[in-house]
Amino acid sequence: MSLALTLGSAAVWGLAHLWAGRRVTGVLLMGGYAILVTAVTVTLLQAQSELISLAVQPDWLRTFALSALLFAAATVAVVIRSYQLVRPESMPDTARYLSALAVGLLCALVIAPMAYVARLALVSQRVVTSVFAANTAPIPVDPWRGRERVNLLLIGADAAPGRPGVRTDSMTVASIDTRTGETVLFGLPRNLERVPMPAGPARDRFPYGFGGESPYTPGLLNEVFQYAEDYPDMVPGAPRGHRGPTLLKRTISEITGLDITNYAMVDMSGFADIINAMGGVKVTVKQPIVYGRQNEGLIRAGTHKLSGEEALWFGRARTYSDDYVRMGRQKCLMNAVAKQADPVTVLRSFEKLADATMHAVSTDIPQALLPNLIDLSDKVKQAKIKSFQFVPPLINTAYPDYPLIKHKISTILAESESESESKAEPAAPGLARGPRRHTEEDAVTLDSACN
Repeated sequence: MSLALTLGSAAVWGLAHLWAGRRVTGVLLMGGYAILVTAVTVTLLQAQSELISLAVQPDWLRTFALSALLFAAATVAVVIRSYQLVRPESMPDTARYLSALAVGLLCALVIAPMAYVARLALVSQRVVTSVFAANTAPIPVDPWRGRERVNLLLIGADAAPGRPGVRTDSMTVASIDTRTGETVLFGLPRNLERVPMPAGPARDRFPYGFGGESPYTPGLLNEVFQYAEDYPDMVPGAPRGHRGPTLLKRTISEITGLDITNYAMVDMSGFADIINAMGGVKVTVKQPIVYGRQNEGLIRAGTHKLSGEEALWFGRARTYSDDYVRMGRQKCLMNAVAKQADPVTVLRSFEKLADATMHAVSTDIPQALLPNLIDLSDKVKQAKIKSFQFVPPLINTAYPDYPLIKHKISTILAESESESESKAEPAAPGLARGPRRHTEEDAVTLDSACN
């Protein structure tokens, strides 16, 4: 009976106290526990978005971890005191030892989940502070006020062994409507030549477009990042590790005509670790893909769950294909990972994912902006993601028509906003309503392109 009451007190504080005649203490414990459980339940049911926002704020994460440990300590204290109140006064030594052992195990069962929750909170706090930039300026309550769109640069970097430097082989601008979450991905080929440079030292050095380190390099867009890192005067005042992304953001802003506020870069090898931590990613392979240094691997056509290594080659292989086919596969892979990283998957492999993320991802997104970005991401998940790639025959990468790129982007975004406002079904497939302005190969809904 005493063990049953002790166990009950772990689930409902004050139960053993009431049984022992400690009515005031029992009522206070039971009332406090009921208030706490009710508050937590209501919060989980009605304030999930707010909780997610708090989950990316380091101070709240530390507070949450401490709260979990304090709750565990309080419950253990209640359990021990409850047992002291209801245990028989005279017990054989064997029974006394077994009862004490049972109470100890019950305390361990109380502590273990709370300790695990606290550990997850602290790991999350470490990820946020390691990956995201420290706050250097206050963030407005509504950072999107007065801004119809926010533009983020998504970079896939390849820093393979034996190939010094960082090559940004995947560059995509995600233009997000802050009101509806509708997103357009603009893919830029890595081999664009003579890219226009932003005003300042970069344009002074390359007034007719980026030329790289001629004659040693061809002067492609994917060299801009490393060139800035190697030549500090290209981005005066920026520290090492920040020069590359800063110049690349400004350069792509110059190409697209979009104000690119932040970037997020994923190292491709680290990306494979993230997928392994998820347990693989399911994608539809439209054509067999040969991969490996000596073409020793093969991903067959069909829908498969790929390992990290296979997914890495799915996104980077170009044997019997080209850069432009690879660009399309990369977007499909990003889309698949985003959709399959559900809460259950994340929780199951949380620490592995956290460790892989800290090694694979870098960004200049400030920590204080994360709650707002999470709110925006909820809208993005509910909206369609469309993709547009500036590839041949529309764009000749050796002689790119940069004014055409800007014109296409402004037209596509105007059409997308018009569709959102009208909420009408388009007259024809694709991005445009009314007369078609783009080919099916140029502009597609991402889901339809990847399945």
